[in-house]
Amino acid sequence: MVRFGDMSQPRLVESTLEFPYSRTLGPVVGAFLAGLREHRILGIRTRDGKVLIPPLEYDPQTGDALEELVEVGPQGIVGSWTWVDDPTSKHPLDRPFAFALVTPEGADSAMVHAVDAGSIDRMSTGMRVRPRWRAEPHNMIDDIACWEPTS
Repeated sequence: MVRFGDMSQPRLVESTLEFPYSRTLGPVVGAFLAGLREHRILGIRTRDGKVLIPPLEYDPQTGDALEELVEVGPQGIVGSWTWVDDPTSKHPLDRPFAFALVTPEGADSAMVHAVDAGSIDRMSTGMRVRPRWRAEPHNMIDDIACWEPTS
């Protein structure tokens, strides 16, 4: 016979999970983030001439290494989007905004980012947007604080 202690008392265990390593960015992602710091958006050209944003190190169709970085934007077009009515402290903006797929001019793919349209009534698929840059960049994707309507 097996006996298990008193199962009527819940047991709480607290632990911390850590990942004590760092990753270098490499020439493609590093150049992309450095470009954002300089208010430039860089994509990468694939073997078939398409421009991917954010840039990838390898062509998703062929697996070939990619290296031709090209500047795109700065304006873009909103594809699909979803409205965030009640942002939390973990969201990029402290007021209602949209998460959207934004395709910068000259790119063939989109990036997910925040759009500060002011209200859901001003948001639409196909609207033109431009980046709002952080006052003090720090080499991260949020050097684009958000996108905003051009008109």
